[in-house]
Amino acid sequence: MKPKKPLKSDMGWSSPDRIVVRGHDLTTELLGKIDLGSMAFLEITGRRPTAQEAEVFNALLVTLVEHGMTPQAIATRLISLAAPEALQGAVAAGILGVGSVFAGGSEQIARVLQETLRDQPGDADVKVMATAIVEDFSARKTPIPGIGHPLHKPIDPRTPVLFAIAERNGFRGRYVALLEAISAEAERRLQRSLPINATGAIGAILCELQFPWRICRGVAVISRAIGLVGHLAEEMRNPLAREIWERAEGEVFDNKS
Repeated sequence: MKPKKPLKSDMGWSSPDRIVVRGHDLTTELLGKIDLGSMAFLEITGRRPTAQEAEVFNALLVTLVEHGMTPQAIATRLISLAAPEALQGAVAAGILGVGSVFAGGSEQIARVLQETLRDQPGDADVKVMATAIVEDFSARKTPIPGIGHPLHKPIDPRTPVLFAIAERNGFRGRYVALLEAISAEAERRLQRSLPINATGAIGAILCELQFPWRICRGVAVISRAIGLVGHLAEEMRNPLAREIWERAEGEVFDNKS
């Protein structure tokens, strides 16, 4: 009979008089002594961030908290209208929409960057690698993650700020350089504006912070959850969900064949 795997976790534990999170006493070491972003970093990585890591990581989290009346926000508001007793359900509905199109694209570009650079020497030519990446996506007729934006052109205003924060804290390295080369090569090849978007910048910087690509979308989930709670708070003050629903239903009825 195969031996059972021991059930062991380093995340946290409680006793009658203590709560320990990632090896730190919650009440004496964390409460009032760590901000939410640094707490998220600790929870994910198992260690507290340096001051430089904390500044960069908090900036990444703040970036994706809010982006207006997105599909996630609309879904959250509509589910709250349908089930006002379950705030968590409404937030969950919106979180389900954190995907490749809205907010979650950092995972895709982080995977491209990490898999491309995994076995490359430190002095490898990023322009050569970028050309190969663009050619590959073009041949497959697949959009290149991390670049292009339907509204923010020729520059996504969030990107240069994020890169500047990363640079002054020592986290603007070869992942960012490769993404910049990808953007430049894609614009040259496709002859259109394809700036690095916010999720692309976040994916590259998370790579610089040594986050595995599989966890990168989780950072967007953390951020957007805060924003969705904010939308619910506004919905309570200024309801819009019923108007959205009734107008959609009315226009569909008016335009029936």
